[in-house]
Amino acid sequence: MDPVIVVGAGPVGLTLALALARQEVPCVVLDEGPGKDEPRAARTVVLREDTAALVERLSGVPLDHLGTHWAGWRSMRRKQVMREVVFDGGEPSPVHLAQHVLTGALREACAGERLVKIAVESRLDALEQEPSGVTAHTRGPKGIWWRGSYLVGCDGPRSTVRKLQDIRFPGRTAVERHAVAALRTELPWHDEALLHRMPPWRTSGPSAGEVTARPLPDGVWRLDWLLPPGKDLVTPELLLTRIRETLAGWSGGTVPAYELLDTGVHTVHHRLARRWRADRVFLAGDAAHLLGALGTHGLDEGLRDADNLAWKLALAWHHGPHEALLDSYQSERRAVVAARLRAADQALPVLRGGGGLRSYVPGSAKGHDTLLTDGHLGHGQLGAPGAYADSPLAPGELEGETPVDTAPGAPVTDVRVTAEDGTFVRLRDRLGRGPLLVVLIAPGTGVWERKHWAKAGLMPRLAAAVTALPHPAELLVAESYPGAAAHTVLLVRPDGHLVTALNGVRPKDLYAAAEAVVGGPVKAQAKAGASVGAS
Repeated sequence: MDPVIVVGAGPVGLTLALALARQEVPCVVLDEGPGKDEPRAARTVVLREDTAALVERLSGVPLDHLGTHWAGWRSMRRKQVMREVVFDGGEPSPVHLAQHVLTGALREACAGERLVKIAVESRLDALEQEPSGVTAHTRGPKGIWWRGSYLVGCDGPRSTVRKLQDIRFPGRTAVERHAVAALRTELPWHDEALLHRMPPWRTSGPSAGEVTARPLPDGVWRLDWLLPPGKDLVTPELLLTRIRETLAGWSGGTVPAYELLDTGVHTVHHRLARRWRADRVFLAGDAAHLLGALGTHGLDEGLRDADNLAWKLALAWHHGPHEALLDSYQSERRAVVAARLRAADQALPVLRGGGGLRSYVPGSAKGHDTLLTDGHLGHGQLGAPGAYADSPLAPGELEGETPVDTAPGAPVTDVRVTAEDGTFVRLRDRLGRGPLLVVLIAPGTGVWERKHWAKAGLMPRLAAAVTALPHPAELLVAESYPGAAAHTVLLVRPDGHLVTALNGVRPKDLYAAAEAVVGGPVKAQAKAGASVGAS
């Protein structure tokens, strides 16, 4: 079967290629550039716990080696500290790194992957579809036609794939603007991110009303100043004044020594593509959505797009058409991003308008800070990973369903599990391989070798039920899981979202849930796909 064509060699496209290769699906990445990103110290990304784990799993590189995990978070208003968070192992810490460093690590991982081919200097200019596949043409000295089974546009805000498919991309332009500087200096705190609103030294008008500082490796910091509405030019003189007054304000009135590495203006747009699927063509990342206000970073959502789509494409590639499964990519991911955009659009007038906050949040300063902190730290509607509660892949009512602390459709908690070979691993390490995961909660098993309990109690019956499922599944055992009673059985998707929790071994319910999460019976899927193609 033909490989999957990925258009775009940014972090989302490269992550998707690695995720597909991990599930034995070959792919070709069309890179319009020379194969190497220009270093930009001021162009950085913040990854939350789940997306950082995804990158580490696929690249094989601990992000501690590439970026900086925040030691803490502090939000201030004038001279008052509004909130402090210390990341000491209890709460997961975001990681901050330069985008070209992240892309370089993903490129290196792709170079060592036999199923991934990166074609540099390959700019897409034509695209044709037929029932059995996709053909893409790239321009250059020698124009090439590429043949693929599916094609995914990960080619950014000006996506050629989206334009060739005539998909609208409505939304709002320049929702926010930030002046950005990357500099090497010493600040009074170490590896802590800071949001400072209404700093007391603001002498340069309303544009000095909010500044964010985020640490990077080697003593480098990224500073962002929120700019007032409009298109006023950010001159070098204005930016240098802003840098000096900010550093002096944080350092007791004296400007510390600093080395300015890079500057820029970051403009936030809010846009959402009308469709994310057109037959065998899909959109992901900035080609499908633009967001980024209040700490909600578009790359985080783009990586979740790749994680969601990869296992579905892999299943269709290996086992034939699964139309309901492929359709669910748009249903799930577009709904999550749309909800986040709505939340940001509702919060922005409150956070930036200055007045009327009490009508939304009790306690203006405190409520204001809570909304902003949620966005920056990955909590609440502005920052938390989305759940697929209304997914078309959700099973119907199951007789044996039981509640745990993770709601159906939400990302599972990462716990220690015993794998089939008897080794202890993290649950997250077993994701993205293709099979579903079935996790039995069995207190006390962690102190025994698997051979002593693998054939005792519930295990033989559960193992037989797992073997009989309509899709391959891996059986794991955990001593505990938040909110789960002993003998609870969890069914987890390859992208780490909970399908259901059952109170004991219930083969019928487990089979029904597994069948639903892969889009229903395969024969019905193939028939539905044939009907669509004939209409």
